[in-house]
Amino acid sequence: MARKINLPLTEELAKTLKAGDEVLLTGTIYTSRDAGHKRMCEALEKGEEIPMDPKDATIYYVGPTPAKPGQVIGSAGPTTSGRMDAYAPKMMSVGARGMIGKGARLPEVIDAMKKYNGVYFGAIGGAGALLAKCIKKAELIAYEDLGAEALRKLYVEDMPLVVIIDSEGNNLYEQGRQTYLENRK
Repeated sequence: MARKINLPLTEELAKTLKAGDEVLLTGTIYTSRDAGHKRMCEALEKGEEIPMDPKDATIYYVGPTPAKPGQVIGSAGPTTSGRMDAYAPKMMSVGARGMIGKGARLPEVIDAMKKYNGVYFGAIGGAGALLAKCIKKAELIAYEDLGAEALRKLYVEDMPLVVIIDSEGNNLYEQGRQTYLENRK
C-alpha cells in the first residue's frame, strides 16, 4: 500500500522514507531539466537568487509537452536523471531535498543525498499522460526561452512514485539486482 506524502519534503520526513517505499506525493513541486539546472547553478555560483525557494523543494526532471485545450499540462513523463547529476549536489546544498526522475544516479549525487538528507523518487518512464493527470496546477515561473525545459511550479495530487534512493544511500536498483542474483542460485 502506497504511503501518502504531503510536501514540502522536510528533513524529518525525508529520513522516514526508505528505498522501495511506494508513495503518493501531494503538494508543490518544481520542474527543471539540465538547461534550467545549469542556469540556477550558475546564478548560485555568482551569489544570485534563483527563481524558486529551494528549501525542502522537490524537483521533477521533466520537459512537459504543451497542454491541449482544457488541460493543465501536456504529457509529463520523467527525464533521465543522470543529465542533472552535475547540478544535483549544488541544488541540495542550498536546500532542495527531493528529486523525481528515472534511471541511476552517480556516486557523487548519492553522497550529497546522504549529506543533505535527500530522496530520489522514481517515476515510470513512458507514462507521461498518466502522470499528467496528477498535475492539478502548472505555472511557468522562469526561463521561458527554454521551452519545455523552463522552470515551472506544479501542484500535484497523489503522484505515484517509488523511493529509489533514500537519505541513507540505500538504492533500490542495487537491492533489486542483489535479490535477483541471490534467487538465481
